[in-house]
Amino acid sequence: MTGRRQNIKGVRAWRHWLVALLFVPLSMVQAAVTLKETAPKTYTVKKDDTLWDIANLFLDKPWLWPQLWRTNTQIVNPHLIYPGDVLRIRMVNGQPVLEVAREKKRLTLSPSTVKQTKPSPINTLPWSAIAPYVNQNEIIAEDKYEILPHLLGNSSGGIRFITDDLVLSRSYGRPQDQYRVVRKQSTITDMNGAVLGIQIHHIANANMVESKIPTQWLVKVNESNLEARRGDRLFAGELPEPQDMILQPATTQRAHVIGNLHQHQLLGKNDVVVIDLGHADIQPGTVMGIYAQGPAIIDGENPRYASEANAVSSPFKDGSTIIQPALKVGELIIFKTFEKASYGIITRAREMVKNGDIVANP
Repeated sequence: MTGRRQNIKGVRAWRHWLVALLFVPLSMVQAAVTLKETAPKTYTVKKDDTLWDIANLFLDKPWLWPQLWRTNTQIVNPHLIYPGDVLRIRMVNGQPVLEVAREKKRLTLSPSTVKQTKPSPINTLPWSAIAPYVNQNEIIAEDKYEILPHLLGNSSGGIRFITDDLVLSRSYGRPQDQYRVVRKQSTITDMNGAVLGIQIHHIANANMVESKIPTQWLVKVNESNLEARRGDRLFAGELPEPQDMILQPATTQRAHVIGNLHQHQLLGKNDVVVIDLGHADIQPGTVMGIYAQGPAIIDGENPRYASEANAVSSPFKDGSTIIQPALKVGELIIFKTFEKASYGIITRAREMVKNGDIVANP
């Protein structure tokens, strides 16, 4: 039950983190809020809305959303906005301020009870999109992954293992009581092919049963998310703690989309991507723009893309090779960082995002 309690504790902490995400201290937000020309005068909150989606309706820079209620006493807790609430914009001293008109609470009467019902508040970001990756996926160093002990098999000759199965594992180092069974999902490399880490997926928990067998351990699988298989690794250590974050735009950071959690070729809103910056260079809560750059063009009588066969660029610096500008196609928010890479969720995309796209200031 220890692993389950840790999971529940972790999920609760991440939920708290998500709904508190947009409480940015005003001292950290210096820019004045500018409404979009297309911003609606009023907006009725819908069931599947998020605060980030609504911010996109009103602002070009949605991370400045807290400024909209800076002088408004109606919205003491801005994350407690419910479906059915009507949001209105009014101007105060030349600056936009948000106010909310709430529906009256609904009463259901019966002979013996009075029930008061109200919808759940909307999330800051799409929890359903992020939740599967909070505790189930992480990136570890390649050398650390390679020395993890692996599952061998069991006494009945099984090749798949679930809760309560006893499995033999190759031993390594000093045994611990608690392990996580993890599976390699992909090798994460940068744009030059250098390995940044191994992406692993949480399969189950495992408890040490016997550690005195020469060169082997006997472990008991428990709390399975998926069937464990021969070759899956035993990873010691508790689930990572939630990372505190305050929304803020990237400044000088520049990186690339180098992968995603499902090995898809094209990505869109709410997909989780991997970028090639680690926790030394970027923090959870950083908002980044996503930019796509087309192939270089060889100008001439018959213009060609540099990637086309028989395309030869000019040996002279005469401007005949045209480098296309990188155009913004979306935004993402970094929500989990590792040593050399990070996870981000795409919050806005006007075109499909792909590996190799640039991420930089929004």
